[in-house]
Amino acid sequence: MVARRRSVMSEDLKYELAKELGVADTVAKEGWGEVSSRNCGNLVRLAIEKAERALAEENGKPRK
Repeated sequence: MVARRRSVMSEDLKYELAKELGVADTVAKEGWGEVSSRNCGNLVRLAIEKAERALAEENGKPRK
């Protein structure tokens, strides 16, 4: 039996980040496989920054 891989990020969040990076059109037209490795790394970096900001705000310590 093959285990199903669960995504940590929702599709909505990934697409929102793709918009911020300017690659949403590529994703919509050609799929995630056509997004460069560099932009995928940037997408992950943005997701981490967003999560860190949310956690800091939740703890009452706003971040830059």
